[in-house]
Amino acid sequence: MTVVHHTLLSATPGTIQQLLSLHYGTPGAGPKVMVQASLHADEVPGMLVAHHLRQRLDALQAQGRITGEVVLVPMANPVGVGQWLLRGWQGRFDLASGENFNRHYADLTDAVATAVGGRLGDDEAANVALVRAALREAVAALPVTTALESLRKTLFGLAIDADIVLDLHCDGEALLHFYTTPGCWPQAELLARCIGAEAALLATRSGGDPFDEACSMLWPQLADKVGRPLPQACLAVTIELRGEGDVQHELAARDAEGILHFLALRGVIAGEVPPAPPLRCQPTPLAGSIPLTVPSGGIVVFQRTPGAQVQAGEPIAELIDPLTATTTTIRAPVDGLFFARDNRRFAVAGMSIGKVAGAQATRQGKLLSA
Repeated sequence: MTVVHHTLLSATPGTIQQLLSLHYGTPGAGPKVMVQASLHADEVPGMLVAHHLRQRLDALQAQGRITGEVVLVPMANPVGVGQWLLRGWQGRFDLASGENFNRHYADLTDAVATAVGGRLGDDEAANVALVRAALREAVAALPVTTALESLRKTLFGLAIDADIVLDLHCDGEALLHFYTTPGCWPQAELLARCIGAEAALLATRSGGDPFDEACSMLWPQLADKVGRPLPQACLAVTIELRGEGDVQHELAARDAEGILHFLALRGVIAGEVPPAPPLRCQPTPLAGSIPLTVPSGGIVVFQRTPGAQVQAGEPIAELIDPLTATTTTIRAPVDGLFFARDNRRFAVAGMSIGKVAGAQATRQGKLLSA
């Protein structure tokens, strides 16, 4: 295993922040995988899964069983990790700009289309190699003027030519679920089986340019741009590892083993591999995932827990005004799976306190939370 320290652009004189990446296997020997943990720095379960992955990958490398290349970033956000104020942790948004750490990744489609031009031929493998070389050059050319841009560029450079990109996050309180694109689902279905995902939410474009889509969506967009078929050469998935409080060795070890099972079935790890477990969910559109938005502030008392199948109009929570004693019932907006809820128990007006995954796409525009 090779350890690489990536020094980020310093925001002020006398300060240094570094991103650490761990490199297993041999570049070019087989499929490339990039796994990063806790891009939202206050979402800790991913870091613990990465800790278990590191131990298992160390052993697999010692056994000579890594046939591809695995890049593991055990803590993907050194900027957000240090953002503490009065005992409160702000790991989701960059305090300097207010931007979400998992938004605004560059769309490289036009730059790569210009670079590859009419050079694509009938050899699919050669086309993929040509595009990946252009992607590496396009990321290297991205401008950097802030520490946040430096972080984005560094992470993007580690992932942009990978066959598989797994971005480990978590929700407030939730079932194990993930986000990906319809074009990725044929490959992601196997991942869902291996990790035991209980919901899979699909969107062609979710809005906001998150990390996973910046890696995966380029391939179909580039095919449309150049007028030539290209494979979905990057499977990129945002995995939500349950809730913020689910930081337990038992869960993390199980999740790490599920990821390694998937990688073995994909040919990244050698050895006998058992078949994947049965699929625990069918994919639903992200546009059918409806937030539970409260009309006013107050105490939140949930009546249902994540995992409940609910019907439209069914009570899910009570919202209590502590001054007037007024109680408002928050009801399921659609039939579906109540799969995630906020872990705070006091809400402000307009806040989303949970999500129900319905089967029909009903929303438009930006589909991800802020």
